[in-house]
Amino acid sequence: MGWNGWAYLIFGATLVLTFIWIMFHYYRPKRKKKVEEPKYRMLKDDDEG
Repeated sequence: MGWNGWAYLIFGATLVLTFIWIMFHYYRPKRKKKVEEPKYRMLKDDDEG
Protein backbone atom coordinates (compact mmCIF):
# COMPACT_ATOMS: atom_id res chain seq x y z
CA MET A 1 0.00 0.00 0.00
CA GLY A 2 1.47 3.34 -1.05
CA TRP A 3 1.09 6.77 0.45
CA ASN A 4 -2.25 7.33 -1.29
CA GLY A 5 -3.66 4.18 0.27
CA TRP A 6 -2.56 5.20 3.75
CA ALA A 7 -3.95 8.70 3.24
CA TYR A 8 -7.36 7.32 2.23
CA LEU A 9 -7.31 4.89 5.15
CA ILE A 10 -6.50 7.61 7.69
CA PHE A 11 -9.02 10.02 6.15
CA GLY A 12 -11.76 7.36 6.14
CA ALA A 13 -11.03 6.33 9.73
CA THR A 14 -11.13 9.99 10.80
CA LEU A 15 -14.53 10.45 9.14
CA VAL A 16 -15.93 7.31 10.78
CA LEU A 17 -14.65 8.32 14.23
CA THR A 18 -16.05 11.84 13.81
CA PHE A 19 -19.45 10.43 12.84
CA ILE A 20 -19.46 8.09 15.85
CA TRP A 21 -18.52 10.97 18.16
CA ILE A 22 -21.34 13.16 16.78
CA MET A 23 -23.89 10.36 17.22
CA PHE A 24 -22.69 9.65 20.76
CA HIS A 25 -22.78 13.34 21.68
CA TYR A 26 -26.23 13.96 20.19
CA TYR A 27 -28.00 10.85 21.49
CA ARG A 28 -26.57 10.54 25.00
CA PRO A 29 -29.27 10.37 27.69
CA LYS A 30 -28.23 13.66 29.28
CA ARG A 31 -29.31 15.61 26.15
CA LYS A 32 -32.56 13.72 25.54
CA LYS A 33 -34.82 16.39 27.04
CA LYS A 34 -33.17 19.17 25.03
CA VAL A 35 -33.36 17.16 21.80
CA GLU A 36 -36.98 16.04 22.25
CA GLU A 37 -38.37 19.36 23.53
CA PRO A 38 -38.94 21.05 20.10
CA LYS A 39 -40.92 18.05 18.87
CA TYR A 40 -43.36 18.22 21.77
CA ARG A 41 -43.55 22.01 21.58
CA MET A 42 -44.51 21.75 17.88
CA LEU A 43 -47.24 19.21 18.69
CA LYS A 44 -48.50 21.37 21.55
CA ASP A 45 -48.92 24.36 19.21
CA ASP A 46 -51.05 22.26 16.84
CA ASP A 47 -53.36 21.15 19.66
CA GLU A 48 -54.01 24.70 20.88
CA GLY A 49 -54.85 26.16 17.46
